[in-house]
Amino acid sequence: MTVSSNHTNLRDIWYTMTGIPGLEYAHIWISIPICFMYIVSVLGNTFLLFLIFTERSLHEPMYLFLSMLALADIFLSTVTTPKMLAIFWFQDGGISFGCCVSQMYFLHFIFVAESAILLAMAFDRYVAICHPLRYTTILTPSVIGKMGIASVIRSFFICFPLVFLVYRLAYCGRNIIHHSYCEHMGIARLACDNIKINIYYGVIVALFSTCLDVVLIIVSYALILCTVFRIPSQDARLKTLGTCGSHVCVILLFYTPAFFSFFAHRFGGHHIPLHVHILLANLYVVVPPTLNPIIYGVKTKKVQEKFVHVFSVSNKFC
Repeated sequence: MTVSSNHTNLRDIWYTMTGIPGLEYAHIWISIPICFMYIVSVLGNTFLLFLIFTERSLHEPMYLFLSMLALADIFLSTVTTPKMLAIFWFQDGGISFGCCVSQMYFLHFIFVAESAILLAMAFDRYVAICHPLRYTTILTPSVIGKMGIASVIRSFFICFPLVFLVYRLAYCGRNIIHHSYCEHMGIARLACDNIKINIYYGVIVALFSTCLDVVLIIVSYALILCTVFRIPSQDARLKTLGTCGSHVCVILLFYTPAFFSFFAHRFGGHHIPLHVHILLANLYVVVPPTLNPIIYGVKTKKVQEKFVHVFSVSNKFC
């Protein structure tokens, strides 16, 4: 689909997303694990939310933050995966400019919010391990609620300018998106205008939101490790490290592919094959949301116990 006029009205522009360029023949096969992971993600995170909100013993700061993470994971995968599957199954890559910008906004909004939630969870572990006697007085329900609201407000103010940055550009015929979903630089690169402001803003946002979150998370865990290694009992040290293991796995799952995608899009375009970049970007929005509830289910004893309890009660009724 092409646009004939030099500067078409934005309302008339329709984009066509191609899925994974170079792997069109494998779209059906790629869609099978992605569909499976999406179903597991939605069901797993929904069950985790149900478990946390129905079991009073899980109404603790750690699990309240975990519920925020589960909610963000559901939104992250749902914003992108249904359209992705429509492209793979039905070659339905058409999307209006407004819908594309909306998908872009919510994708980045949820990503920045989830990054803030992971930082809050790192702070929770820092207080629990380094200041255990003050844990309940520092992380009160009111403080947890304010931290959740702050993450949403911060994400809104960071991501909302992206909408204006893509709307200010002039588009003149390039409306084929070599991707399975819309994201900021993917839209900006289709414009005929100078997109330096878009590039600079994207880098600034990454540095002062996500990268800052990562630095603060690293500082939190450095302080945690200093405290852990001062514990005289080896069993206590291992137990304390074990409680942080699930969170570290989640952090690595979330940030590693995200940073790869970010740097590949801006600096590695000629060195990394496009189909590799797009395939990893597709997996990024489904793999972490799928594995997060599994990791917490395996690594967190309380979640295991409540899961077994709920499952055994449901079996009795059956």
